[in-house]
Amino acid sequence: MTTDRKPAYQSIWADLRGVSFRQGWLDAGGISTRYLHSGSEDQPALILLHGVGGHAEAYVRNLKAHAGHFSTWAIDMVGHGWSDLATADLEIRHYIDHLLRFMDAAGIEKASLSGESLGGWVAARFAIDHPDRIQRLVLNTAGGSQADPAVMAKIKELSMRAATDPSWEFIRARLEWLMADKSKVYDDLVATRQAMYSRGGMEAGMRHNMILQEMEVRQRNIIRAEDYARIQAPTLVLWTSDDPTADVSEGRRIASMIPGALFTVMDGCGHWPQFEDTPTFDRIHIDFLLGRPLDGIARTVA
Repeated sequence: MTTDRKPAYQSIWADLRGVSFRQGWLDAGGISTRYLHSGSEDQPALILLHGVGGHAEAYVRNLKAHAGHFSTWAIDMVGHGWSDLATADLEIRHYIDHLLRFMDAAGIEKASLSGESLGGWVAARFAIDHPDRIQRLVLNTAGGSQADPAVMAKIKELSMRAATDPSWEFIRARLEWLMADKSKVYDDLVATRQAMYSRGGMEAGMRHNMILQEMEVRQRNIIRAEDYARIQAPTLVLWTSDDPTADVSEGRRIASMIPGALFTVMDGCGHWPQFEDTPTFDRIHIDFLLGRPLDGIARTVA
């Protein structure tokens, strides 16, 4: 006998079921910074960095697995989520300054960094400029290596539309752009971002966040081959088969510029592989961060 069973209800609380975590705010050198934290602070620190227009919920599905090994922090970067909104244009140096302030406020001397999109751009530049503060580095569909006018225009269009009119339709469209499987965008995720985008000052703040989508600004922030060559931390570049910002060849090119970097591709995912295929991402990610062999999943780029 067969029965039709409704799919399990999807929500942020369902993703956090069984997870011991806390939400809080730190004064990061004058910037009120919201974080989610899980794991013992006696363990090595890991900081997870979201993409432009994003927030810590990008990593709610990853906290439980990582907390067993790391003091795991998912933060809202300056200008994003429930952290202080931007009052001036945010270039990469501003995000790095904020990250340093957060680490100092949290008492983190050294951490592994894993960044998605803008978060990967920030993490890579941080590794270049502050090698003494980083242990390992993961660049997850990372930005900052190129300037594609069509992609930049799309990001700006979707983000500004959602911030100007945070209707359900526009917020959902912004989130669906991230996913290969659009059904992964559940209602609770839309509602969470809608609340953030409905904050007073968000439209003006988002304009400051979008400055990196302007060609002149992007060009002076871009990470070039000689910059990537300075990265000393063990690095994994993780790309996806359906990333909307760049194809697999760009991820491979990034990895080729970083000494000793590993490169891997996750199939069937878009810009949020950590959310779309959490078990695969967690396995690869944790093995790399712990220095374990990756069993052919990733390869060293010559």
